[in-house]
Formats: sequence, structure tokens, C-alpha cells
Amino acid sequence: MRQRFAFFVFILLFSVCFFLMMYYGEKTFFVKKTAKSEAKKQAYHFVLIPEETDNEYWRIIEKGAREAAEKYNVYLEYLGPKRANMGEHVRILDKEIAGKVDGIMTQGISEDHFTPLINKAMDRGISVVTVDADAPYSRREVYVGTDNYAAGFLAGQALLEDTEGKQVVGIVTGRFDASHQRLRVQGFRDAVEKEKRIEIAGIKESGISKTGAVQATYDLLKEHPDITAFYGTSALDGLGIARVISTMRPNSDPYIITFDTLPENMDLLRDGKIDAIVVQHPYEMGYRAVEMLVELKKGNHPERLQYTESKIIRQKDLDQFLKDNKGLYGDEDDPS
Repeated sequence: MRQRFAFFVFILLFSVCFFLMMYYGEKTFFVKKTAKSEAKKQAYHFVLIPEETDNEYWRIIEKGAREAAEKYNVYLEYLGPKRANMGEHVRILDKEIAGKVDGIMTQGISEDHFTPLINKAMDRGISVVTVDADAPYSRREVYVGTDNYAAGFLAGQALLEDTEGKQVVGIVTGRFDASHQRLRVQGFRDAVEKEKRIEIAGIKESGISKTGAVQATYDLLKEHPDITAFYGTSALDGLGIARVISTMRPNSDPYIITFDTLPENMDLLRDGKIDAIVVQHPYEMGYRAVEMLVELKKGNHPERLQYTESKIIRQKDLDQFLKDNKGLYGDEDDPS
């Protein structure tokens, strides 16, 4: 009796597993088939490969790219590592090249890693536009994004304008291996180097994460307790810096300047916990990158360097900035 019951249970479980395998297998096949069918219906198939998909800054770039894709009848994919990971980024880029898409938008984070792949894509007839971070020694056709050296220089000038007396500066940067981060640091250094009252005490890496920025700030303060100012070169660095200051040194008031108008950064700016933000224009980057790929596929030759604006905003500028960029930061109205 027990054997018959066990056999019955086995058959039942096998049947359920087989049904689920067939059901989800069919769904997966259907999704892949649908994606390919959709791509064929539209003029071009482009892919945007961000530094990390789960990032508010890159979501704004994606928003711009999707709105341009809709306008130009482009099938757009948004594929990349969930968290910043050079190896995963390179693997996805290589996979999309093998998939023979019509155009690729990606960062040029590291010349050693990205230049060979960008050149490989070009060899296969795939147009490449770099976004946010350039690969100038590759054969990429267009760069759309911030002049990162100039943006770093602006940050240094802002520090000089907003402070008086001796300043000991700690720098938190996203990644040591990222070309655009290095340019932001170098621009800042060059802006302040002739001022004897400015001393750069040290620089730590955040790994493009809030927890990493917290640790980097903590380490800087531990090694250099006399720090009076902080400069963050990536979007999440300011959050980490402000968090450490509020917990470790709530009675101190260091000068803090950081990159990018994420909602949390703007809240900190409004509350006076951050002094200035280096503004980039990620929506415009995404929108123009798609436009440039469309131009390239039509056989046109747009300018190779398409710099988007960067500027400094302070607390007094915030309301006007939000008004000018209505729709990008929690408002559903069209920003364009």
C-alpha cells in the first residue's frame, strides 16, 4: 500500500514539474520571440548599456533615450550590470556585439577594457556612441556627455568661491579605474593647485555605492581629522559624505560639493547639508545619443564631441533648477 502511495505521489510531482517546465519554457521562448519581432517592426535596434541599471542617474539617461527612441521608431534595449561591475559590463557589451544590433550606446570607462570591444563593434558595422564617459582613443563615432575635466574644474572653482581661509580637502571618487572619474579629480586639482590655502589631504574610492561612500568618508576622517571640505565625484558620494558628517561630527560644518542632482542630493542641498552640486544633464545625454545613432545609420557624420552642459547649483538656485527641469524629478509632465 505504501509503495503504491509513494508511486502515486512521484507521478503527481513529476507531472507538476513537467507542466511548470513546459509553461515557463514556452513563456520564455515567447518573450524572446516577441522581442525579436518587435525589433523587426522598427527602423533600428539599439542597446543602451549603463554602468549600472539600478541607478537613478542612469534611469534619467534611459528616460531620454526611450523618448528619442519612440520619436525615431527605434527598438531600444536597456541592459547592464545591476551594480557597477567592469567584468559584467564588458561581458554584456561583447554579447550585444555578437547579437549584431544596429547601434550601441555605452560608457568608455576604461581604455584597456572598452577600446578593443568598441573597435570590434565598428569592424562588424555596428555604430557606437559613448555616453557619460568617453573612449577617445577608440574608433567610437560620437561622444555625448559632460566634459568631465571641465566639470571637475568648475567644482574646484566653486570651492574657492564659497570658502575662506585654510581648507583641507578630502576627495571621495567613484572608481579609480574609471576615466571620467579621474578627469573630474584632475580638473578639481588643477583649479585649486595655485591656491596655497587649499590642501588636498587624500582620496578614497566609493565603488559607486552609498555604503562605499560612507566607508571612504570614514577612512578619510580617521586618517585626516583636520578635513574641512569634501568633494564627491560620483552621484552617490555626497550622500555618504553627508551621512558620516551627521553621525560622526554633527556639530561640524564642512564644505561639501558633489556630483549630480539625484532627489536625495537635492534634499540635502535644500537642508544645507550639502553646499553645492555639479549639475549634469543625463536626460539630454540619452536623448541625443539615440539621435546621433540615427544620424549615423542614415550615413550622416555628426560632430564627434557632443558635450552637454555642466554647471554649479547652490541652495538658492534649487527652486529655479527644479522649475527648469520639470518632469525629471518626480513630476510626470514632459520635460522636453
